[in-house]
Amino acid sequence: MDIKRVKLIYFSPTGTTQKVLDSIAQGIGAQVVERFNLTLPEGASQTIPPLSDELVILGAPVYGGRLPAEAIKRFRQIKAENTLAVPVVLYGNREFEDSLLELKNLAIELGCKPVAAGAFIGEHSFATEALPIAMGRPDDDDLAKAQEFGAKIKNKIEVLESPAVQEDLDIPGRFPYEGGVAAMAVSPVSKEDLCILCGTCASVCPTAAVTVDESVATEVELCIRCSACVKNCPTGARVWEAPAMAKVTNWLHENCAARKEPQVFGVG
Repeated sequence: MDIKRVKLIYFSPTGTTQKVLDSIAQGIGAQVVERFNLTLPEGASQTIPPLSDELVILGAPVYGGRLPAEAIKRFRQIKAENTLAVPVVLYGNREFEDSLLELKNLAIELGCKPVAAGAFIGEHSFATEALPIAMGRPDDDDLAKAQEFGAKIKNKIEVLESPAVQEDLDIPGRFPYEGGVAAMAVSPVSKEDLCILCGTCASVCPTAAVTVDESVATEVELCIRCSACVKNCPTGARVWEAPAMAKVTNWLHENCAARKEPQVFGVG
């Protein structure tokens, strides 16, 4: 099979998943790369043309060892037939647990044939300069490995006669799935002495949980704790202050410091 067109479909609140998918696409070297960013609220109703006889790379972050519920909901817009897929997850240097298996199975449910898969590392959404957790990742080495992964995907697909001959892809994980994000009624807050009411936090929120007028308000029930507002705040005004989040972040900093490397499946 000849890969002429690649579609990247992703949910990437802090941009790390998007970076890895772009590098995989560079390694594949397709003539046309189309991107469908499902991250922002409008992504929930974005029109994705039916997929057929092409390659799609699906990307999402890992929250508590599972896929974010918002990502799953938005991926379900996809309708595919006879389509090769590469599921990719980004995790914050702890574990990807059942998330990659979950994304693989979701791809199959949507009508895709997974041909390869990958678990890459991104800066943890709770990380700070004071409590670093995989800071700056994916770094240059990660992105080089993503490009190598893309080249291997291309080589594998070139010798396939059709998507129908792709065999089942063995992915680590458990089913029924375990883990997931613990229920906590918390969200970031804005420090009034630093906040300039620029609206960046509202503009990057995947669930429209943040509104900015004369002050910043957050609908806690809608917050998915992705930290997009924290990572993108230009003045550092957006922060986590909840004691429960401080406890989690300290544990991650203390127990997940050793560098982990990307893992890929289905390409030898």
